[in-house]
Amino acid sequence: MKPSHGLIAAALLALAVPVRAQSLGEIAKREAERRKALPAAVKTYTNEDLKKLPPMLSDTPGKPAEPASAGDPAKPADAAKPTEIKPDAALPPEAAKDEKYWRGRLTAVKEDIRRNESFRDALQVKIDALAADFSSRDDPAARAKIADDRQKALAELSRLNTDIEKATKQITEIEDEARRAGVPPGWLR
Repeated sequence: MKPSHGLIAAALLALAVPVRAQSLGEIAKREAERRKALPAAVKTYTNEDLKKLPPMLSDTPGKPAEPASAGDPAKPADAAKPTEIKPDAALPPEAAKDEKYWRGRLTAVKEDIRRNESFRDALQVKIDALAADFSSRDDPAARAKIADDRQKALAELSRLNTDIEKATKQITEIEDEARRAGVPPGWLR
């Protein structure tokens, strides 16, 4: 008597070694812990902040600009003193854009890409498992739930791919900015 194909498949599934992949929840928990460890955001200066400053005049190209006054531009009035802008302690001044600054910017973006790619790979494994589970189910209610979970995972995968593309473009922008600033190429490696 020949065993049926169903019995062989059931025996193979029972003997298969369960593979334990990281669950999406575990990855999300690790990501939340990593974000808590990041430093607080720094002050960002916008064009609106610059509009609050008095206009500056400079009559000589190499000389620092003097604040504009209502009277003689060559002699600024005491009332029109320049507003001093003090950068946040965490924000490096223009002169301090050293190797550590440039390498840190690039490393942060590359780490973000690496983390998103790792998350994307885990998500792809989950999507594949949901597709296999969907095809093995007969119950319409269970299939609908699995299809909904798979659709959510596909939407998250699409968002991750968009984030990775943006970060990749950001690397190019940082490299271009560094090149324009005269940064040695070795600082960005």
